[in-house]
Amino acid sequence: MATQPRFTKQGTTPDPSEVDGESAIQGTQEIHPVDQKLPPLKMATTGLQHVAAMYAGVVAPPLIVGAAIGLSAKELTFLTGACLFTAGLATFLQTLGIWKIGARLPFVNGVTFAGVAPMLAVVDSTKDKDDALPIIFGAVIVAGVLGFIAAPFFSKLVRFFPPVVTGTVITLIGISLMPVAFGWAQGPVPGADDYGSMKNLGLAGITLVIVLLLRRFTTGFVKQIAVLLGLIVGTLIAIPFGVTDFSPVGDADIVGFPTPFHFGAPQFAAAAIVSLCVVMVVSMTESTADMLALGEIVDRPADEKTIAAGLRADCLGSAVSPLFNGFMCSAFAQNIGLVAMTKIRSRYVVAVGGGFLVLMGLCPMAASLIAVVPRPVLGGAGVVLFGSVAASGIQTLVKANLERDNNVLIVAVSLAVGLIPIAAPEFYHAFPETANIILDSGISTGCVAAVLLNLVFNHIGKRGEDDDVTNPMEPGGEIAEQRVHEGSSPAAAH
Repeated sequence: MATQPRFTKQGTTPDPSEVDGESAIQGTQEIHPVDQKLPPLKMATTGLQHVAAMYAGVVAPPLIVGAAIGLSAKELTFLTGACLFTAGLATFLQTLGIWKIGARLPFVNGVTFAGVAPMLAVVDSTKDKDDALPIIFGAVIVAGVLGFIAAPFFSKLVRFFPPVVTGTVITLIGISLMPVAFGWAQGPVPGADDYGSMKNLGLAGITLVIVLLLRRFTTGFVKQIAVLLGLIVGTLIAIPFGVTDFSPVGDADIVGFPTPFHFGAPQFAAAAIVSLCVVMVVSMTESTADMLALGEIVDRPADEKTIAAGLRADCLGSAVSPLFNGFMCSAFAQNIGLVAMTKIRSRYVVAVGGGFLVLMGLCPMAASLIAVVPRPVLGGAGVVLFGSVAASGIQTLVKANLERDNNVLIVAVSLAVGLIPIAAPEFYHAFPETANIILDSGISTGCVAAVLLNLVFNHIGKRGEDDDVTNPMEPGGEIAEQRVHEGSSPAAAH
């Protein structure tokens, strides 16, 4: 899949579009495309393109969780800005790196989708909604610290998280989030007179059609930001219907800073910690697969050392994020497709994109723009956004050797367990309230089921029968090809 990298060598004239001025003057060292610095203008525009490709994915989790808690428009704007700010910091860690932290590959990091359903379970089980975010932040901190410690060991255990497991979990993430999109499409307030009205459903449908048309009939940059453009056009169409509120923009400051622990000091609840630790395992698994794929695409294969460093960056970014009121961070898969499509492999381009995320997080007015988007419009775009996550999981399952009965059973049972909270919300009503924080998250229960079933059917008692063991994720053309075709897929996220 990957093409031979163009290095700058002694005695040759470097391509000015790929090498910065200092390197061009020296011309004495070989510079891998990943380590090249582009001219400032190209660096800025391509960095913005990475931001545009993942912006909707970053702001969706705080919108979902904030709405469930009942945050005001101003507080929702603050939470969204905080997640943009922390996503930028995590991207710096991953692309630039410090010590043994950071894969030093063109990775964009942001809020992982995998944590949304468990966080909503925490919100639902918390009597005083003011305590919900502190409990979530405390769980994310613990999960991040434990993940950071486990990173070098986890990089050795990839064989226990093959595509049959990761594909099942990613599919569950998308399916679990679809009810959120359907709720948005009906309106902002359940039970209101216009909830589920033809007006709201019509706006959601129009937005969905706009996104689909943009994806079908445009190319390049416009196609990559189809969801963002759909949100903008849908919001403009909603203005005459009186459902667009611009007051959050007027009330927002031009410059601000995500005050540490704005929503209160972190609280540490055992059930929430266990649930978010499961999410961290899922996130680390997805990031590992993404690193393997991106390493092949940019001609710098990700070895065990690179994977461990990249996982440390994910976990440290997640552990630090709650300090500034952000959520768990992970690599964004859709940006891998953008790298493959544009052939621009410089990690510094993505670092510039991280800089834009930080600046947006420091400008509440910019963050408040997303609060202007009516919920039905968000619902229409959410169908594409969350559905793409599920589709990404199905793409992964295609590589999971499903002609084997064992793997079919793993997927079937794990999906069934993961769908219980959606299909039968009262199924676990007799269990203790603390246990429901975990059980009400189909992602968590489905992931545990998939891992255990994979161990039972594909590892335990299979010594000497390597051909019968589900293939572990390894660097190779299949993964790289899969990720190229996943170009606009969000999530997998995270």
